[in-house]
Amino acid sequence: MAAAPLRVLACGDVEGRLEALFGRVRAIQGKSGRFDMLLCVGNFFGSTSETEWAEYRTGAKKAPIPTYVLGANDQETVSYFPDVSGCELAENITYLGRRGLYSGTSGLQIAYLSGTESQDEPAPAYSFSAKDVAELKTSLLSTPDFKGVDILLTSPWPRDVGTFANSAGEIDTKKCGSKLVSDLAASLKPRYHFAALEKAYYERLPYRNHTVLQETPQHVSRFIALADVGNTSKKKYLYAFSIVPMSLMDPAELVKQPQDVTENPYRKSRKEAQKTKAPLCAEEEPACQFFFDLNKHQGKKRPSDGKERGNSQPKQAKKPPQPMGPCWFCLASPEVEKHLVCYLALAKGGLLPDHVLILPIGHYQSVVDLSSEVVEEVTKYKSALKEFFRSKGKRYVLFERNYRSQHLQLQVIPVPLDHCTSEDIKESFIAQAQEQQIELLEIPEHSDITQVAQPGTPYFYVELDTGEKLFHRIRGRFPLHFGREVLASEALLALPQRADWRRCAAERAEEAAQARAFRRDFQPFDFALRA
Repeated sequence: MAAAPLRVLACGDVEGRLEALFGRVRAIQGKSGRFDMLLCVGNFFGSTSETEWAEYRTGAKKAPIPTYVLGANDQETVSYFPDVSGCELAENITYLGRRGLYSGTSGLQIAYLSGTESQDEPAPAYSFSAKDVAELKTSLLSTPDFKGVDILLTSPWPRDVGTFANSAGEIDTKKCGSKLVSDLAASLKPRYHFAALEKAYYERLPYRNHTVLQETPQHVSRFIALADVGNTSKKKYLYAFSIVPMSLMDPAELVKQPQDVTENPYRKSRKEAQKTKAPLCAEEEPACQFFFDLNKHQGKKRPSDGKERGNSQPKQAKKPPQPMGPCWFCLASPEVEKHLVCYLALAKGGLLPDHVLILPIGHYQSVVDLSSEVVEEVTKYKSALKEFFRSKGKRYVLFERNYRSQHLQLQVIPVPLDHCTSEDIKESFIAQAQEQQIELLEIPEHSDITQVAQPGTPYFYVELDTGEKLFHRIRGRFPLHFGREVLASEALLALPQRADWRRCAAERAEEAAQARAFRRDFQPFDFALRA
């Protein structure tokens, strides 16, 4: 028999307006039935709280529902909270404490952190420090089989919560809120996270707590920021929801992913935190699967003949498939423009003057169709281009669209290093994909596209010079210029007028001059000339 859900109300900044809050709660319960608890984040007390509060403190009035509140966010209200470990402030009104985990008889687990972020150690009575967050994380993450908490209560918003998400309105989530709260939310994986202080209502789209294709599915998290009680703009300050404790849920039901789920907004900060950890020793290096010999000291090249499989007869070299019709990119084709197309060629109508294509001489439709010999050659060109563009103060972005195309084209576009980071580029691709309802997933670091796509599968693929990869399995229509549109957007190269290559085509003489200039500059990096 399924467990009965708990009915919970969450509230933003009360600021001492107890009559307004509890009057609204009574009205809701009169209309919708009784709720089990009320959770308050932000400023529970305000500068004019004493008159209303005295009636509840003395017992003259009683809160209509068990109410749990966070502590002070400023020096003026510290005196309302006599015990930092938590205590009953009045009948039916409980101060949870400075930080910890509240577990009710129902099994519901509520993690909480009172105050605002402080850089001082020890932090003031109305603040929390990095040490407070670390101790809270340690106490919970050390629990056997820890999967997350049901609810997280903080007063500040988590920094960057709007990444990959719907707009937060006037709130700039890249500047607003606390990085420590972001770190806490990333670690505790709350199913619901409530915050306040910004006098705004914002319900973020749910986000994943696992990396697709790398980790087993986990439950999603929902972040809700609530406005202040009785605000004149009528912004939402009370949020009602039902929840079955995680510990009582069917595991398959718990990890179901809603259609509007997004990537985790704290992924970038988590990766930065991981970089600060000590590197693994060689003996401790986790096992990784390599398909190609990317590093002479690790991994193993996939055999291209039968010798390593116990077969003494070498395999015949696979002949490249032939095009079904005219192919502009095949060197054997009469349609080819000889001054542009070679194994490494400048793009026709390039997004930038040094926008290049990596092209196989034989006719292949996609990367997953390539023979091992061609893959090895492509990998060498990637390395050479990375080194070349780095010498020019740039990083490359590579993408492939295996959809409505006959010949493999690996588009390689340089982006100035001081213009944006690789993480900015990745975020732009994911954000614009979500806007167009395109599911762009991250491929595990040491995996290969051939592990997620079969020959003949339509797909879109992005590779950054950091080795990070994004993949979309095309199942219907797909915007043909998506890759160029993302890179040409205002967030990256700010060249929206060049998103369509047909609008950028130059005269043959100009194309030939650009090709000669690129060939000259690239020559010191061209491994083929050194062979």
